[in-house]
Amino acid sequence: MKKQVPTSAVLHYSAPPTVGGVESVINAHARIFLQEGYPMRVIAGSGKADALPPGCEFKHLELLNSQNQKILRINRELEKGVVPDTYYRVRDQIKIALERELREYDNVIVHNIFTKHFNLPLTDALHRLLDERKIQHCIAWCHDFSWSSPHSRALLHEGKPWDLLRQYRSDVRYVTVSEQRQQTLAALFGIPKQTIQVIYNGIDPQELLGSSAEGEHLAKKLGLDSADLIMLMPVRITRAKNIEFALQVTARLCAAGCNVRVLLSGPPDPHDPENMAYFKELKALRASLGVTENFRFLYDENPHSSKAYILDMEMIGELYRMCDLVFMPSHREGFGMPVLEAAFSGKAVFATAIPAAQEIGGKFIHFIDIESAAERTARQIRDWATRDAVHQLRAITRQQYTWQTIFHNNIQPLLAFKDER
Repeated sequence: MKKQVPTSAVLHYSAPPTVGGVESVINAHARIFLQEGYPMRVIAGSGKADALPPGCEFKHLELLNSQNQKILRINRELEKGVVPDTYYRVRDQIKIALERELREYDNVIVHNIFTKHFNLPLTDALHRLLDERKIQHCIAWCHDFSWSSPHSRALLHEGKPWDLLRQYRSDVRYVTVSEQRQQTLAALFGIPKQTIQVIYNGIDPQELLGSSAEGEHLAKKLGLDSADLIMLMPVRITRAKNIEFALQVTARLCAAGCNVRVLLSGPPDPHDPENMAYFKELKALRASLGVTENFRFLYDENPHSSKAYILDMEMIGELYRMCDLVFMPSHREGFGMPVLEAAFSGKAVFATAIPAAQEIGGKFIHFIDIESAAERTARQIRDWATRDAVHQLRAITRQQYTWQTIFHNNIQPLLAFKDER
């Protein structure tokens, strides 16, 4: 039996294809909710269904649009401190429409409407639905606040409906997108900041890196999202590549507490018995060093079947984008194309003095000494990883700030069924 999950409706003034920070977050939320099997519907005053991820429902309610002519006329009066009669008629129309649309949803996620002044009849309608317990589980996702903005504050007045934008409700879960915003909202509400949850925005690695579905499957299988360091060895499995040394370096990195993934992309020669015997020796050495999870022969890591995995250049390109550095402890290379490929991909190179590294890379390469103990090279890599600010930020983002991680750690625990409150 398929596990039941709560349903969620998202409210905002506008939705994609409208371009904006909140709209991009809504789009990202829709994608990750659906990816994780959580139904979602976006309800907004403008937008299009085909601009949202496939499978996301969309409902257009024109009166939610902050640019609706009725709303704009009401806003002009509100800016003068006048609440026109049309305000109450429009508020009630919105309330009736939302009550009809929201009754079936376990969670209602409201972006900015509780704290921004762009559509006060909508804000008021939501408060009334909460007062009447027509919304059971409400999450207020607060990106911006009119009462704390110098520009917006000048358009507000004391009393209702403007005070709704700084009214705390104990029946609403409040979320801000940073600790600074958490402090500002807590001060505005006059409540302890711990009452408000901070959930940062995230990134979609597949989208940013241009990864294919196959690349995404491979990254998940290899556990790349949790890695402190991803090292790519874009070489075939031959003795010339000095893979024994790479395994020893991997073991030293692990012993130092580094959650490393070393990805060797090339295959052995299946028609050469000696080469296949060497491959078996390497796997036995890997097991004896206890680094089977950390050092991966991609030839054995087909994300779809048990067949040998032969990577094409497109997938190699994806690996260059995924990795943090390129590692080439080769005894010899005729040229060493990975040096140029790594350079063009913006990756650090740790290599022996092969022609491409020595003659083209020169002082920009991290040269390693394979005649010394593997610990020396491991320390060299560790020192770079701990000093390089770009790598440090990249690793933290990969581990903590992808939408998938944020969903599992922060968003999913907020969601509930109606009868759980």
